[in-house]
Amino acid sequence: MRLRSMLSIIAASVLLVACSKPEPESAAPASDAEATQQVAATPAVPTYSAETFFNTETIFGSSINHDGTAVLVTSDKSGIFNVYSYPLDGSEPTQLTNSTTDAMMGVSWFPQDGRMLYTADQGGNELNHVYVRLEDGSTQDLTPGENLKAMLGGWHEDDMHFYVMTNERDNRYFDVYQYSAEDYSREMVFENNTGFNVDAISPNGRYLALSRTNSNADSDLFLVDLAADKVEPKLITPTDGNIQHNAYTFTHDSNQLIYGTDGHGEFYQAWAYDIASEEHSEHFAADWDVSFLYFSDSGKYQVVGVNADARTELSIIDTATGEEVMLPEHPPGDLRGVNFSDDEQTLVFYVNSDVSPSNLMFWQVGSENVVQLTNTLAEGMQPEHLVQSTVERFESFDELTVPGLLYKPHQASAENRVPAVIFIHGGPGGQTRQGYSAMVQHLVNHGYAMFGVNNRGSSGYGKTFFHLDDQRHGEDDLQDIVYAKKYLQTLDWVDPQRIAVMGGSYGGYLTMAALAFTNEFDAGINIFGVTNWVRTLESIPPWWESFRQSLYDELGDPAVDGERLRRISPLFHADNIKVPVLVVQGANDPRVLQVESDEMVAAIRANKVPVEYVLFDDEGHGFSVKANRIEAQEAYLNFLNTYLVE
Repeated sequence: MRLRSMLSIIAASVLLVACSKPEPESAAPASDAEATQQVAATPAVPTYSAETFFNTETIFGSSINHDGTAVLVTSDKSGIFNVYSYPLDGSEPTQLTNSTTDAMMGVSWFPQDGRMLYTADQGGNELNHVYVRLEDGSTQDLTPGENLKAMLGGWHEDDMHFYVMTNERDNRYFDVYQYSAEDYSREMVFENNTGFNVDAISPNGRYLALSRTNSNADSDLFLVDLAADKVEPKLITPTDGNIQHNAYTFTHDSNQLIYGTDGHGEFYQAWAYDIASEEHSEHFAADWDVSFLYFSDSGKYQVVGVNADARTELSIIDTATGEEVMLPEHPPGDLRGVNFSDDEQTLVFYVNSDVSPSNLMFWQVGSENVVQLTNTLAEGMQPEHLVQSTVERFESFDELTVPGLLYKPHQASAENRVPAVIFIHGGPGGQTRQGYSAMVQHLVNHGYAMFGVNNRGSSGYGKTFFHLDDQRHGEDDLQDIVYAKKYLQTLDWVDPQRIAVMGGSYGGYLTMAALAFTNEFDAGINIFGVTNWVRTLESIPPWWESFRQSLYDELGDPAVDGERLRRISPLFHADNIKVPVLVVQGANDPRVLQVESDEMVAAIRANKVPVEYVLFDDEGHGFSVKANRIEAQEAYLNFLNTYLVE
């Protein structure tokens, strides 16, 4: 499969969700057995340095080349993300890009030769361009220009054309261009003047599926027939009330659009829209949200991912029989990045779990064995040295049940109580999910309990739960964090007097809110968190225009709700902060500007309260450079060891 459904697979994250890039930390490299912690360790489980944890390789990408011999993989083994060709025969990978400054992300091989498409921004500014790498190793920017953002939209079924979305004409909206795979000439096939989101392009190139955000609870789907005499979007989901819609993909014959909707219950279901008859029918439903759905090129296989209680349950279904394809035995964990070769005889995928980063696997369909092509865990580390999270639930102030992922250090017991850190995800609307995190595992390895709270407003638990924090940020969701602390204090292996709070982006905001508006926590780590909502909402990137109203519905319009936004902004209440704070920021962050952290740090210092500040000149909203991740991670541990351990 050449990722013709690329838009549905790599749908853009919205709002302030962070830490999607690998996590960061500071100071001298340490040996694998170094015990820098001040908490007693279990002799059978060695403690590892941040450098060792981030020597773990992060890899993703599963495009299979035209002759079925190699996979296009993005890896940070060089210290920053670059693109590699991984042979399926198990031989050594070939590095295809050689950046030392900007992260390069592989997207797709060309269908008939060894060229490949990739994207890169500049120092984390999120202004991605689309590039082609030729077989001789030279590269060409297919979207040249200043201050533009571009993304791949997938391949035409003729294998001679591909699609690119770019906001070069109007930085608020993304137009769709069809490119020639032969000479890279292009033509605009859809001019976007009213803020549509381009969700999917049909394999035959005739149809576009567009979504329009009406509010943070309501969106519509439109179909564009590019072969019509008059090309204009046609509303295909006329509904009353607040119902969300998004397109997953088209069927391989381009006759149906498969889309997601929460109009039939609490969770997203997959529905089919028949283009000829204009009829809608249920396609796939589960007891949780259907996160994604796509097909192999011929339509023989359907891949479905369900967000089941903070982990992905993935199914591969034979569309002719309706039966699930059962893979041979493979390492435990969640499947990711499932992709088929053109002849559908080879399947590649990743397996990821709390105790093992993603590893690339391949399976010759029908054979008895799955072959593991990578071993990404750092040398000397063992999965049993790490910690598998458990899903725990607690009651908040209003008896709402709130879920979270709890990591108990191996050395924790009633006789050896450990300090704890509440970790808050980005968003609003993100979710802490199971899966390998070097940041979390490093702190757990050094004796800190970690509790990833999915406070009200988190995705994955139904639309009612998701909207419980609308324009209640820094209030009801903050109380969920406070009650998470109360829950931790009931555990006989947690030290009830040593609990910190930590988060990135929106989680960084709630971290600062917890310190400014409560007296519950002993320290806080703010990773590029919002501290002044008025400024943040007034300075959102222009390419977020299509969901500006959704942001305002969620958080408030700064022109109308300025008083409330100032009331919940920690910057204006910094004199309330009495405990130590660590702030980490990327200078190129387009979402949470550096000035947010600069002013917050200055305000805390004016209080004579201990504050540490780590600023990366070459990062944005998340950290791409491995050395920066290590520096930040070491800063987290050193800070906690200084202020949370007796």
